[in-house]
Amino acid sequence: MLRKRWRVLRYEEGNAAFNMALDEAIADAVAFRVAGPTMRFYGWRPAAVSIGRFQKLEEVVDLEGCQRLGVDIVRRSTGGGAVFHDQEVTYSVICPDDMMPADINEAYREIGGWIVNALKFLGIEATFEPINDVLVDGKKISGSAQSRRKGIFVQHGTILYDIDHAKMFSVLKVPQDKLDAHSIGEPVERVTSVREQKKVPWEYVAAAMTNAFIMNREWYAGDITTDELTRANIIAKGRYGNRDWTFER
Repeated sequence: MLRKRWRVLRYEEGNAAFNMALDEAIADAVAFRVAGPTMRFYGWRPAAVSIGRFQKLEEVVDLEGCQRLGVDIVRRSTGGGAVFHDQEVTYSVICPDDMMPADINEAYREIGGWIVNALKFLGIEATFEPINDVLVDGKKISGSAQSRRKGIFVQHGTILYDIDHAKMFSVLKVPQDKLDAHSIGEPVERVTSVREQKKVPWEYVAAAMTNAFIMNREWYAGDITTDELTRANIIAKGRYGNRDWTFER
């Protein structure tokens, strides 16, 4: 059945504007029922910072640092905080919203459980931490953001494979209220990665995520359609690659 059988897209890399635009184009296709529920895995080239829909750019991103290091900036359509995307596997889960728990927290918990299972496949013990984080030994290894529009559920997030701490905190600003809300002093001490936990190849992480996400679900290996690709390119140019959208707040 179109609505219940998951289309699983193979891993691909794209720039920041295209990555966000493709998630939106897929959501539109699912909304119009020309595509079924979709799981997508992707990477970012060049590295990028994505900020939440309602964040003020200058408060959370070091613009000079991004320019100096060649790091893209994009504003997501989902909420949440600023995220540095570099050595990671990013996922998106896009489906009719009745395929996910109606409660936002429970939906985060469900997909957070998939991520915990992926890390378990790699020999890493992790826990889901409400509202939308996955932790290893109290350190964040995965975060997610979610939206529901036009009856469509979209959640995207990451598993950090490796971290260049200096680069990350050269492009991100951590607001003081976030620092005050955590007992660990320095932001660099609050994140970890697969490579810091287990010296496994990157390909193992991508495989573990795919296997955890499809476990006990009907699925097939699918492709992005020509229509989705065309629409993504239009959205990327008109919105996510548009300076007015990025600097909106």
